[in-house]
Amino acid sequence: MSPFKPTLVRRVSPQRTDILWSDGHVSSYPSWYLRENCPCASCIEEFTGRRMVEHGSIPAGIGRADLEPVGNYALRFTWGDGHNTGIYSFDLLRSLCPCRECLPEGLSQPPEQTEAPVSFEV
Repeated sequence: MSPFKPTLVRRVSPQRTDILWSDGHVSSYPSWYLRENCPCASCIEEFTGRRMVEHGSIPAGIGRADLEPVGNYALRFTWGDGHNTGIYSFDLLRSLCPCRECLPEGLSQPPEQTEAPVSFEV
């Protein structure tokens, strides 16, 4: 059982989620960062543990579409790209905290990506 439990999960915007933890710590997660660190089998190679999602491959503007609790130990996010198979344990979320105390070097933002317009000839 995790010593870290959220007491409040707040959608600040589609691109940011804040968690207030039971010990008073506050984590503020950019959506791209959580999506990039998805723990599901599609995003992490099952046998090697190699991350399949490369840093910078998730657009900085990706949004969180939905959030649901998983038992008393995790959260499942649905992202703007439709991905929703990752179950983020409270321990994982706390270990990913990007605040200056937990991650002194800070986050390196992915490049802002825009999709090229699609054109079709008929």
